[in-house]
Amino acid sequence: MTMTRRRFVASSLVLGAGAATIPGHIAWADEKSDALSKAIGESPLVYVSPLRSDGSESRCHAEVWFVPDGGDLLVVTDAKRWRAVAIGKGLGQARLWVGDFGVWKKAEGRYLQAPGCDANARLEKDPAAHERALEAFGSKYASAWGSWGPRFEKGLASGERVLIRYTPQGG
Repeated sequence: MTMTRRRFVASSLVLGAGAATIPGHIAWADEKSDALSKAIGESPLVYVSPLRSDGSESRCHAEVWFVPDGGDLLVVTDAKRWRAVAIGKGLGQARLWVGDFGVWKKAEGRYLQAPGCDANARLEKDPAAHERALEAFGSKYASAWGSWGPRFEKGLASGERVLIRYTPQGG
């Protein structure tokens, strides 16, 4: 069964009480998606590859911090990184894998077996979303936030960094 936004919303309504027990937890409706939901609740990293216009993965993969926001995942990144530039060039799809396998180049492709999904990507410009994301990042990555928090906040304010919203494809 493919996870669509419609199925996600329906499963969120049905599983609402359970989903609310983990902040930002995403409730999915099938076994594969249950693994993804669990990984999202536990992992510090998401591996991202923008997709080319033919649907193939770009050569640019990266492991990055993320936070859930409803049914989406949010990532803050340097505006010059390919995952951000690709969106500006109209390449608004990405493949995501959730887990912690370290630096992708040293992971020897192990992250490719992690729970994942294809997603639509867009730059999130809403100041309220930026505020929510920064708060969530600060909570999730508390031990490193003293160093990274000001970089994220100043970077988003200046445009040197962008907030990318990844929305699971479908529905």
